[in-house]
Amino acid sequence: MFLPTVTPSVPDVAQWHSLDGKAVTLNNKITILGFAGEKVLQRKGNYFNLNQKIYLKNKDFTDFQFVILAPTGTEKNIQVLFKGLQSLSDASKWLFVFAPKAEIEAYFAQLKLKGKLESDCGSNYVYIIDKKRNLRGRKDQKEYKEGYNAFSPSDVYNEMIDDVKVILAEYRLALKRNNANR
Repeated sequence: MFLPTVTPSVPDVAQWHSLDGKAVTLNNKITILGFAGEKVLQRKGNYFNLNQKIYLKNKDFTDFQFVILAPTGTEKNIQVLFKGLQSLSDASKWLFVFAPKAEIEAYFAQLKLKGKLESDCGSNYVYIIDKKRNLRGRKDQKEYKEGYNAFSPSDVYNEMIDDVKVILAEYRLALKRNNANR
């Protein structure tokens, strides 16, 4: 079973600055992409939920990361959130990237999604981006899913966990095939 591509070739995030000043890219990484918005501390429960259900189970996968886009000016609140995540586990693969609100809105529009950002440039939804920067999800008419509601434990637990397992299995299978062909 493979996870279908919802949006091919999403833009990278390397043009913006991160919390620690290091370059962040979506290239060659399996990324959980989120949008913190200006109300980041009101959404902190989403990140703790994702940390427990998704991050901790997959953080040892070499090419796995969380990238959260946040509006410029929210750095102090993001630091508070990040310290909270660090108190629970090694949070080294939680990466926070800052950009002006207008640029975040333009970036989100390029994802070509049915869902929308809230007025603060945030969302409860997170998205799976593969190593080739394709946004992946479910495309069935009955079960269309472009993102996962991190506010909803059942959405994360029932669907996102399974879909992350599928995408990681795809890469493990490809790795095995490449090694067998050598």
